[in-house]
Amino acid sequence: MAFEAHQRRLKQLFREVTANDRQPHTVVVVPSLSLDARELAKISGVHHYEERLLYNLMLLRLPRTRLIFVTSQPIAEPIVDYYLHLLSGVPGSHARKRLTLMACYDASPVPLSRKILDRPRLLQRIRDAIRTGDRAHMVCFNSSTLERTLAVRLGMPLYSVDPALSDLGSKSGCREIFKEAGVLLPDGFERLRDPEDITEALVTLKRRYPDMRRAVVKLNEGFSGEGNALFWFEGAPEGDSLPGWVRDNLVNLRFEAAGEHWESFSEKYQQMGGIVECFVEGKEKESPSCQSRVNPLGEAQTISTHDQVLGGPSGQVFLGCTFPAIDDYRLEVQEAGMKVARVLAARGVIGRFATDFVSVPGPDGWQHYAIEVNLRKGGTTHPFLTLKFLTDGTYDETTGHFSTPMGRPKYYYASDTLQSEKYIGITPEDLIDIAVYHGLHFHEASQRGVVFHLMGALSEFGKLGLVCIGDNPQMARFLYKKTVGVLDQETGRTAEGTDSVSTVSIG
Repeated sequence: MAFEAHQRRLKQLFREVTANDRQPHTVVVVPSLSLDARELAKISGVHHYEERLLYNLMLLRLPRTRLIFVTSQPIAEPIVDYYLHLLSGVPGSHARKRLTLMACYDASPVPLSRKILDRPRLLQRIRDAIRTGDRAHMVCFNSSTLERTLAVRLGMPLYSVDPALSDLGSKSGCREIFKEAGVLLPDGFERLRDPEDITEALVTLKRRYPDMRRAVVKLNEGFSGEGNALFWFEGAPEGDSLPGWVRDNLVNLRFEAAGEHWESFSEKYQQMGGIVECFVEGKEKESPSCQSRVNPLGEAQTISTHDQVLGGPSGQVFLGCTFPAIDDYRLEVQEAGMKVARVLAARGVIGRFATDFVSVPGPDGWQHYAIEVNLRKGGTTHPFLTLKFLTDGTYDETTGHFSTPMGRPKYYYASDTLQSEKYIGITPEDLIDIAVYHGLHFHEASQRGVVFHLMGALSEFGKLGLVCIGDNPQMARFLYKKTVGVLDQETGRTAEGTDSVSTVSIG
């Protein structure tokens, strides 16, 4: 088939560019969010999330690399300039000549890849802009059949997982991968289809663990915890009456997503399926993540570890992350993540993905329960690549630390979800001016400071993303708090009166 033929070229392209990154090369970036539209609708300013892949503009540091970046709506020029000024070692004008921006001029909730496919003239303009022959490939946020078709229409390989393997990243597929990899996971059941399956699974778990207080019910295609719901066993009877009691109480599921209800949730569950598993309890609980990559040669590697910052009614919604994960278990999480990565590599997966865990202390140390695999770019992808591109540093798998070429360690605190009604009306130009005036912006000399993203969502939604880079975890946190304080001050509020809030992101 055409897609497989293009994908076979990816190996040779990877070898050539790895051997000499100054060769002529074109990267076509299509940041389409090809996910369930009903779940995306829960995210404030979601159409601006295409901007999260703007870190790819830093590839323009390579003097013969061309970049074609396609979006639903045009990206404001000050935002483009902001990223180009972050480049080191290359004049901005030189980089700008090798950047081609294209837009569909379409703000509808249809996935970007679908919009491009529906515009044959735009497709042709993308083809015409590629000047490097076979040395071109396409990257995306997540790969579906839309991205597969688009890559074929453009005549180039797709550096992402084959959509035919996407089930491996579903909640059911994840559990099967964890079992094959031999990593710890919560007891539960996968490949469930309807309320009767949910009832049977909950009853079985409760009888298996009589003291269990709650279990989690998850949609197969939910993301960022928004497709999760908790079932509480408070008041549950014993004996033969338990199944009926569970069935009657499914309507009382406690949903992570605001506005979700049983009728809508059960309808989606019957369409996409899901899982039921024990909720990991613990007075002390962390949520680390291991980001991995399988390159086009099939080689698995660890890229980073993070501790996730979670919120929502029961702490299952992704809000941000800190890098790296804490010393206590960083290498343990990395080892478990690599076991998963090797299994996925053996299944033919390529590209970046992250394995999420819930970790609780036990009598013999931390226990890390694998929860899910985000088989796509996610909330930990762009912060790490931002750090890597800005500093030219490297991640040391033996320690789990990141260091600059001068040997200086680097840490960050990142979030996509700083949001307040009082920030509405701040334009990208305003934000940049505020950051410069208060000394928040990233300094190349010290390699410290704040890098902003999702700037297009700020004026309309009061929402902003940021990566706060410091020489230690305390400095990274301080930069985040300072940024919030500055924005509060600039919008006329005192620190005591701040109403900044975090909202759901695509983690």
